[in-house]
This record gives sequence, structure tokens and C-alpha cells, in this order.
Amino acid sequence: MSFKYDMLTILGPTAGGKTSVAARMAHILNGEIISADSRQVYRGMDLGTGKDLEDYCVDDKEIPYHLIDIVDAGYKYNVFEYQQDFLKVYSDLKNRNVFPVFCGGSGMYLDAVLKGYKLIKVPSNEELRANLEAKSTEELIEIFNSFKKPHNTSDTSSKKRLIRAIEIETFYIESSEIDDYFPEIKSLIVGVKYDRNSRRKRITERLKQRLDEGMVDEVKRILDNGVSAETLMYYGLEYKFITKYIIGEISHDEMFKLLETAIHQFAKRQMTWFRGMEKKGFKIYWLDGYASMKEKTDRILDLLNS
Repeated sequence: MSFKYDMLTILGPTAGGKTSVAARMAHILNGEIISADSRQVYRGMDLGTGKDLEDYCVDDKEIPYHLIDIVDAGYKYNVFEYQQDFLKVYSDLKNRNVFPVFCGGSGMYLDAVLKGYKLIKVPSNEELRANLEAKSTEELIEIFNSFKKPHNTSDTSSKKRLIRAIEIETFYIESSEIDDYFPEIKSLIVGVKYDRNSRRKRITERLKQRLDEGMVDEVKRILDNGVSAETLMYYGLEYKFITKYIIGEISHDEMFKLLETAIHQFAKRQMTWFRGMEKKGFKIYWLDGYASMKEKTDRILDLLNS
């Protein structure tokens, strides 16, 4: 199949069914999936991150997936590393003439690919920081706006972030040998979502199911393997509240209620991020979660062929 797009992106909030749609599309397109999930990179963190690996089996065929289970639990993987790993996988798929299906809900990971600029690991400049600390927020904004074409498009709403943004721009100016090449990737972006009440119901049902399947035992196993409670809570959501329950800080009922609320809030933040992407110019074609799988895939194929 030949399309005007280089890649298909399937995004959406947690518990929205995006993985099953992505796997079905990869099956139809003879493609492979590249995950855009910031926690599914960790080995052994399966139920808590909602890997749903059974979704990658379509009509008795295993759909190849990438950037899942690539680092050990306890490691603090970051978006800079993710972009590098994505580019390696994307290049390999293109060299093999395999169509990439990019799937996930981690906004920063999606942005790291779809915005089309290469992230550079910029070291701290203590001397520059000290000079900037003495300046007012208004002066910092003026300095940042003086750069002709800022590489940094991150939030500059606080003094700390403004200083970091200026630090990044100064690094680029002083380091002309930087390789900031990023391949031009034209992606069709499709979102899968439910109405708010349905989303909340699905999140609650999914949480109950994963607890029944042994999510607490999974967290205990990770702790027994030497990952500290503090490190595990760093990963947030399920790992934060279940760890608190295991070490006796909260009861099982408190754990469930706090976790349920936190996941609802997380899904809301995801939708806010996606709306922000649309405001920045990304066209997201939204599909109704309640549509049949055939209706969803037919719509995506129409978009790919249009």
C-alpha cells in the first residue's frame, strides 16, 4: 500500500481502546507498532501500565511492537532517550519498507516525534544561570524573545523555566556543530475517545479488572526485586498508591478511591494536552470509541487514501 503519509498515529486518553485499533490497523497495513507510552518502556511493569499485550494478537497473528519492555524497573527513562530510540526504530522500519503505526497517550513522547525537532541534551551553564537569576521576569522574557528562532518551545511561564529556555538557546548559539537533524515525518493523526461519563466508567471497570488480575502482587514483586518504594512511587498513579498500600500508609479502600480519582484526573490532563496539540496546528481526526472496529478501520483507511 502506498499513502501520502509516512506514518499513522493513534492517540487517546487511558482506557480508550487505542491499542486495539492500532494493532488492527498494523495488521491491515502489514505494519508494526511503535509505542508512545512513558511507562510501558519498563520491564515487569505490566498491569500497572496497562500494556494489554493480548491486543497485539490479531486474527492469530502477533503484531510486532517496539519501545515496550526496553529498560528495567527502577531506571528513570526520559523523553530525550525516547526520541533517540524512536528514531532508530523508525529508520529500521523505513529501511524494511514497513509502515509505522505510532500509538500512545504520553503527550511529551508524542510531541517528541510529531513536532519534528531533535532534542539535544543541553548541559547546565552555572555562570549564565547566576547572571540570569539577578534579572527580573520581564528582563528574562525580553532576552528570550531576542532570539531569532528559538529551538526551545517549552513552557516559559515561570522564572526557572525562562532561565532554562535562555540557557538552551545560548547553548545552540555557542555550539554551531550540533547535529539537530530530524527526519520529516508526515503522519495522519487519529484519536479515539469516549464521552466523559463513559470514559470514567471504563477507567473504573478497568482498574477493578487489573486489581483482580494481580496488580498488587505485581507491585510487591517489583519491590521484592530491589526497587525502592520511593523509586516506585516516582512512576505515579498505580505504582504510587499501591506502594503506599503495601507499606501500610493507606488502606485498600483508600488506595482504590485515591487511585481511581488520580486516573480520572490523568485522563482529563491527557485530553487537555491533545486539545493543546490541536491549538498548535495538529489536525486530529477523532473517532467515537463506541463505533465498531470495522467502522474505525474503514474511516482510517479512507483518511489514509484521501
